[in-house]
Amino acid sequence: MRMTELLQMALKTVGANWMRTLLTMLGVIIGVSSVVTLVAIGKGTSAQIAQQYENMGTNLLVINVLNQGRATQLEYNDIKMFEQFPEIAAIAPTVSSSLNIKYDTTQESYNVLGSDNRYMTILKASLSEGRFITEADLDLRTNVAVLGTTVAQELFGRTDPLNKQININGFQFTVVGLMKPKGSTLGSVSADDSVIVPLTTAQRQLSLGTIRTTYIEATTKDDITTAQNTLTSFLTYKFKSSNGFRFMNQDQLLSASTEASNTLTSQLVSVACISLLVGGIGIMNIMLVTVSERTREIGIRKSIGAKRRNILLQFLFEAVVISGLGGLIGLVLGIGLAKAWPYFNPKQMTVISFDISMYAFLFSVLVGVVFGLYPANKASKLRPIDALRTD
Repeated sequence: MRMTELLQMALKTVGANWMRTLLTMLGVIIGVSSVVTLVAIGKGTSAQIAQQYENMGTNLLVINVLNQGRATQLEYNDIKMFEQFPEIAAIAPTVSSSLNIKYDTTQESYNVLGSDNRYMTILKASLSEGRFITEADLDLRTNVAVLGTTVAQELFGRTDPLNKQININGFQFTVVGLMKPKGSTLGSVSADDSVIVPLTTAQRQLSLGTIRTTYIEATTKDDITTAQNTLTSFLTYKFKSSNGFRFMNQDQLLSASTEASNTLTSQLVSVACISLLVGGIGIMNIMLVTVSERTREIGIRKSIGAKRRNILLQFLFEAVVISGLGGLIGLVLGIGLAKAWPYFNPKQMTVISFDISMYAFLFSVLVGVVFGLYPANKASKLRPIDALRTD
């Protein structure tokens, strides 16, 4: 029996019970579309992370202080003195905490970040209006604030926030600047969701504690190792140990963030693949029902000369057509959902992987082969005399 004849027979059988066939395909459709969509979202997230790191340059170092207590406290002046070294271009220490912020009748909890005038330069951020923190703000501990875009929209709506007063934990701050949309920074809280104030004000007035994270911009990428060695020597001497802090450079940060994103995507895809297996069980179940319903047809075909191989291929081909059509519908649906996703979530981009999409489709066909084999084999083993006796 030729492949075209098998395909025609399979399509005719599938079309005769299209509603039952569609319900049988549902598990495969959901599985394939989920795999395609989730992989597209995961790859989009990885691409966004890579773009953010690329935008910040390749000569960035981050120091994270790990231990608590006076023995591992960093002072602002201790850190700033290292800008005199030729391998270090700029340093921006930070402190942060989630605090209540109020304007008029609106009150929300946002991340309040204390830093200096180098923060915006090192993190390659920019202003849409107003100004950033200055040296005078740090020296005088002034109560000024720069708002992220999300904070500005939620607190002020269409009102211009510049020169307006906001209340941070009971203290009045004047809004002097608005940030342009930035997105997340180094896997931390997004600058869009933050309020940036002078480091000295944050420590003294808002009691945000000691410096835990410091951003360092090396003069060039080749100076990163030298800058790290210089700071390691100082911190080891100051903390009396090399275990109280951790350095991460741009490559390490990118690798860690990408690995975390890929791991999450893999876990979600694994869950989606379960739908494919459930769909395969559904195909096996419906094919067993089909064999029972068509027992007499099988007996007639065998009695007029159909071989066991012909019967096996006929029912196996029907299972493959059902799973293949389900996979094709799921593929189209998954690509459509991946393309539509950024419209529902503008901050999230997607990157469709045509390789993974094709693998998902081929896997759906394989599911049809594997789960259709048993019903097809059962049909092919029916004896003609027994099949003809069936009502």
